[in-house]
Amino acid sequence: MKALVRSGPVQTVLALLLAGYLGVVLRTMRWRWVGRERAEAVWDKGGPVIVCFWHSRIALSPACWPLGRAQTPRALISLSSDGEFIARAVGFPAIRGSTRNPSKPGRAKGGAQALRAMLAWLQGDHGVAITPDGPRGPAEEMGAGPPRLAQLAKAPVLLVGLAARPCLRLGSWDRAMLPLPFSKGAIIWDGPLDADGEDQAVLGRRWSEQLVAATRAAEDALG
Repeated sequence: MKALVRSGPVQTVLALLLAGYLGVVLRTMRWRWVGRERAEAVWDKGGPVIVCFWHSRIALSPACWPLGRAQTPRALISLSSDGEFIARAVGFPAIRGSTRNPSKPGRAKGGAQALRAMLAWLQGDHGVAITPDGPRGPAEEMGAGPPRLAQLAKAPVLLVGLAARPCLRLGSWDRAMLPLPFSKGAIIWDGPLDADGEDQAVLGRRWSEQLVAATRAAEDALG
């Protein structure tokens, strides 16, 4: 049964069903925004932008990217079968790849190719969406990857806290959040942040704390 569920045709059908479900649910949700003017200033200015949110909030992420803006989004999504499923379900055009797992140095994950692809896309004044704790965690911990990308691309970074209530919490490593129809949602923006000239590891820890704070603030905004 597990092999059947993970087969290509079944995964395609399930991804289409989830995409349809999310399309309906996100339109029926009642949204609360905090700090939206921060994001609007970035969108209005134009140019490249990097948007970060936690892996558990992927299902909510399309709501934080306004339609019709010049910064067309692409999302960094892993090369795994799970990544393929997410790419189809969420609907963002994908840049495939992820960071290397230090415990498995012999297993390439396309990180170098993905970095080059993201830089090329950002140089065209577009946007990249990243889950800094994906694809396998630890949950809600950011490394030096996003600061490195921001420095190389000279792009501002927006941190986005996302929450929904009521929602389902899945049994995945990140306890992924799946919103329900007509639920309440909250989006908290922090930034834009500038990575120029600072240590990437230090920035990763600082931004991780800020993104955790934005996510908890989104949850608190819903009561």
